[in-house]
Amino acid sequence: MATGMFGAPSGHPKGTPHLGHAQPMPHDERTAILAELTPGHTIVEPAEQAAPFVFCSPHSGRNYPAVLRDSARLDSHTLRKSEDCFVDELYAGVAELGAPLIAARFPRAYLDVNREPYELDPELFGRKLPTYANAQSVRVAGGLGTIARIVADGEEIYHTPPTLPAALERIERLYRPFHADLAAMLERTLAKFGIAILIDCHSMPSAAMSQSVGNRPDFVIGDRFGSSCDQRLTRLVRERLSRLGYHVQLNRPYAGGFITEHYGRPQSGVHALQIEINRALYLDEQTLQTTSGFPRLKKDLKALCRHMFAEFSPPAIRRDAAE
Repeated sequence: MATGMFGAPSGHPKGTPHLGHAQPMPHDERTAILAELTPGHTIVEPAEQAAPFVFCSPHSGRNYPAVLRDSARLDSHTLRKSEDCFVDELYAGVAELGAPLIAARFPRAYLDVNREPYELDPELFGRKLPTYANAQSVRVAGGLGTIARIVADGEEIYHTPPTLPAALERIERLYRPFHADLAAMLERTLAKFGIAILIDCHSMPSAAMSQSVGNRPDFVIGDRFGSSCDQRLTRLVRERLSRLGYHVQLNRPYAGGFITEHYGRPQSGVHALQIEINRALYLDEQTLQTTSGFPRLKKDLKALCRHMFAEFSPPAIRRDAAE
C-alpha cells in the first residue's frame, strides 16, 4: 500500500477495479455524503498548540445518513452498538490545554477509518474484489472491515448491501480526507516539537459477548505490545489512571488498531497510544445516554492529559534527552 509521510495512507490504486457485471454509479452515496456528511470530520484546534499531542476519535461519529438507514435491516438504535458514544465530548477539553482533536462525524457502521483503506469483505459485496483489496485480514473475517458487515455484537447490518462503487465513494470522500488531515496534524506537531504523540480515543462495551462472568477493566491501554510508543508514555498513563482509582489493563483485549499500528513509529519520533474506556463508567449501555459518571470521567481525563502534557512538554523532552 502506498503511504505518505508519517504513514498516512495516500494515493489511489492504479487501474479500474474489475467489477464483473456493470454496476450503477453511486449517485445516492455521493449525494448522501455531500448533503449529510460534509464535512466528514471535525478538528478542534487550540489557539496555539502547546504540547506535542494529537487526539483522534475515529468511532464517535453519530451522523447516520439516510442511505445507510434505508439499506439497513437494523433500527437506528441497534446500528449505534458499534459507536464510541460521546468519546469526542469526553476529550473535548484537550484543546483548552493546547492540543488538537480530530473526530469523525460519520459512524463506524458506515465507514471505519481505523482500518486499512481497502479491507473489503467478499461476503458483503458478493463479487470479485479489486486486486489491491485486503480481503483476508482477521478484521474482515470478523465482519468488521473498512465497510463493516456487522455491528459490534455480531448482528448483520444490511438487507441491501452497498455496491463496490458506493464503498469506494465512501473511502475516497471520507476516509482519505480524514487520514490526510490526521497525518498533516502529526507532521506539523513533529516539526514544531521534534516529537509527535497520537492518542487514539475509543470506548468498549462493559462486558464481552464471550464472557460468562466478570466485567472488563475500566481502561485498556494499547501500545501494540510496546512497538507503537515510548514505554515511558505507556507507564505514565497506566500509573496515572491507577492513581485516579481506575482498574487498568495493558494490550488485552485491545492492543491498538490500524491507526495505532500505522502511525506509531517511535524510531521516527511519532508515537501512538490507544486508550479504551469502559462504557459503563459514563454511559447507560441500553439507552445510550450519558450517566452521572460522565462529568467525573471527563474531569479525570483532562487531569490525565494535563499530566501527560507536563511530562512530555518541550522542557521535559529536552531534559530527558540530556540525561
